[in-house]
Amino acid sequence: MSRFLVTDENPDGYKLEDILSAIRNEMFERAIKIMNDKRPEAAAVMNNNIKILGHLAESIALAENSTAILDKAFGQHDPKVPRIGKA
Repeated sequence: MSRFLVTDENPDGYKLEDILSAIRNEMFERAIKIMNDKRPEAAAVMNNNIKILGHLAESIALAENSTAILDKAFGQHDPKVPRIGKA
């Protein structure tokens, strides 16, 4: 059973792109807090976060694309009927 994503069993779940966007936003807020820290550890963490943020941006775009494909092909999601896959 899905804990986070929308499924037939979890109609109140979230879209993947919404979860990824929330994570991106939190990471960005944290990055702002350490951006002026000159210690090498802070710089290493900042560099890692920048890379992760880039991957998140790509992942969000992919998830949005998947949602657009499903919406175009099958219409808005009806929690009683799966749009693709097996029930």
